Amino acid sequence: MKSRSVPRRNVVLSALILSTGALTGCTSKGSERAEAAPKEATTPAAAPAAATKPAAVVTIAREQQATWVRNFNPLLSEGSVRFPTVAGIYEPMLVYNTMRGEYTPWLATQYAWSEGNRKLTFTTRPGVKWSDGKPFSARDVAFTFALLKKHPALDLSGVWKFIGGVTAKDDATVEFTLRRPYVPGLSYIGHQPIVPEHKWKDVADPVTYTNENPVATGPFTEVKVFQNQVYELGKNPNYWQEGKPAVDGLRFPAYPSNDQVSLALTNGEIDWAGAFVPDIEEVFVAKDPANHHYWFPLVGGTATLYPNTTKKPFDDVRVRKAISMGIDREQIVKIASNNYTHGADATGLDDSYERWRNDKAVAAGSSWVQLDVAGANQMLDEAGYAVGPDGIRAKGGRPMRFEINVVSGWSDWVRAVQIIAQNLKQLGIDATMKTYDFSAYFEALQKGTFDMAISWTTVEPTPYNFYRDLMSAELVKPVGEASARNWHRFGAREADSLFHEFEAATDPAEQKRILDALQMIFVQAAPVIPLFKNPSWGECNTKRFTGFPTHRNPYAKLTPNNPPEYLLVLTELRPR
Repeated sequence: MKSRSVPRRNVVLSALILSTGALTGCTSKGSERAEAAPKEATTPAAAPAAATKPAAVVTIAREQQATWVRNFNPLLSEGSVRFPTVAGIYEPMLVYNTMRGEYTPWLATQYAWSEGNRKLTFTTRPGVKWSDGKPFSARDVAFTFALLKKHPALDLSGVWKFIGGVTAKDDATVEFTLRRPYVPGLSYIGHQPIVPEHKWKDVADPVTYTNENPVATGPFTEVKVFQNQVYELGKNPNYWQEGKPAVDGLRFPAYPSNDQVSLALTNGEIDWAGAFVPDIEEVFVAKDPANHHYWFPLVGGTATLYPNTTKKPFDDVRVRKAISMGIDREQIVKIASNNYTHGADATGLDDSYERWRNDKAVAAGSSWVQLDVAGANQMLDEAGYAVGPDGIRAKGGRPMRFEINVVSGWSDWVRAVQIIAQNLKQLGIDATMKTYDFSAYFEALQKGTFDMAISWTTVEPTPYNFYRDLMSAELVKPVGEASARNWHRFGAREADSLFHEFEAATDPAEQKRILDALQMIFVQAAPVIPLFKNPSWGECNTKRFTGFPTHRNPYAKLTPNNPPEYLLVLTELRPR
């Protein structure tokens, strides 16, 4: 394709991914063996008897929530809507494949840069229909982006900060004109879920619209069952990939915690999951070694402690670094993470970004990601936070008492927060764990109504996206207004100039120079506190279905947790 800008396949990354993280092989395409159809698995206790699963319906455990809320609006953040709304019900134009370091064409067959990277043109895929039989076209793409401009709350990636206009030149061509050269904009534009103009043009308020009966292009569009404890999706009768999906549908029982997911996996009630499972070899694999498999490469972002920098004392870099120095990451990895991973370095980058990692930045920030209780106490003393009679540090009459938010069912992170709270007592900090149902947790995270929270980071094609999410002043929103990723409300003006430089850079050496500088700003500012590299959690049971990715056939991540990449898996699954 003319002027195509595709990340080169990263052989070093591929080798690293195959050699790190826990793994066993799931049966993948081309390697499955014939087997008699198994007996029907027992319906989980959480699921009503009315929703018994047909033989070719895949049971998935992906979100840990006690009850389901019916919302299939793909323009909202993924944590606010039901899986797989943003990539499985609706679809993007491109899918970035982390494991292969390349884009897979989806609703678009090709793209081209022109006019000094100020214009990006997509050719949409012919023959695609919406699930109601109406034709999909480039006009739907232009309409979707126009909605984001009209309703800024939906512009989760801030695309209208760099897009100047979007025009459907004809039914097969959509043209984006950019305010400035913006090469990284490819992933933000290419990953945007597309909605049908003929259905959404009459929606009064797309921001609050719950879209209970979606019309979409994805492989699973029909809501067959929706109850508080379970929902089921049927396949799209007009799906554009011939012969796909090969399974009849997807089923989602409500599991409030990782522990319940582990039990259901062990009992053979779940076909695909993306959860932390302790002692997985013994708890899960040993129960059925022929069919129970997992793969945990360290490419799931970084488990991170987010300090709300709009609140004191978290606006002080010395406090953020001191808190980090008081955390025993080795203890967290051993006790909370079951030794599936290892502590993060000061750059915050997981293994998917290995080729970009700057060793000088790692060294420059090493002191504040190592356990050093004496050094942390000295730093807090220097910052003016004196230990009071009750043993709690305070400054200006403000004691260092705060809450750390975590999802109640995420057992590994719950244990991590318990360890952190205990660690911080040695610094004279009274930290209390606060558990929430996911919906309440995520709302507080997005709106900035928290003290500290443990959460994830995004995995994108380059660290540009990672650092922009965590440091761009352009993405900082007022408390109370939902933010897609800059939950801690931190902005580094000096980083924004480097982000702008990277946006126009196409030379790999120049890109590396800029990202080296961004890593140095990050380790100096410590806007968030990296804890450990998050495994890309993925478990599968191949007794009823095959086609899952494996470390031997890494066509995608095994996890259902990362959109839009899990779309690659949804379209490969098939019954035995």
